Amino acid sequence: MHHARRHPGMLPETRRRQLAAGQQPVALFIGCSDSRVVPSQITGAEPGKLFELRTAGNVVPTYTPDSASSEMATIEYAVIVLGVPEIIVCGHSHCGAVTALSAAGRGLEQLPAMRTWLGTDGMPGVEQGPEDPSVRTESKRHLRAQLDTLRSYPFIRERIDAGQLRLHGWFYEIDTGLVSACPHDDVEEFLPL
Repeated sequence: MHHARRHPGMLPETRRRQLAAGQQPVALFIGCSDSRVVPSQITGAEPGKLFELRTAGNVVPTYTPDSASSEMATIEYAVIVLGVPEIIVCGHSHCGAVTALSAAGRGLEQLPAMRTWLGTDGMPGVEQGPEDPSVRTESKRHLRAQLDTLRSYPFIRERIDAGQLRLHGWFYEIDTGLVSACPHDDVEEFLPL
């Protein structure tokens, strides 16, 4: 008879039963697929607290409800069905997707799906070929653009206007471990969390 092996970090049985009964996450966390960006380490959240969406470059697609987009479906489910009160979009330093965007897609010749996902027109107002390998400035600009895209989703805009939902932009620095927050106005400087 085969017995399943217990994972060393397994939760207590009572907590597993609670999680099996349903989920009530406190936030939707939209982050990059980059393996160095680990939402539970950044937030300290336990299982069941974050509804996660990981995409290449933490890209939020333009709202087109008739398209078959798992990203839009995940956002829709988190907001409409689960009723998350917070959405966090987390960008990060040293992001390969943002590097490709700021270089107008150079280096993506062998990655047609990635090229389509990111677009290859470059980022508005970003000089081609950033000299800073951490691409902090470009990544923060990219993060603001994703927040703007989210605000354009009708069901998100309605809930923000009704005071039922808040959007947050976070920026994680891989080399320092620091997390800063995007201000809600036109202030350029991100503030430490």
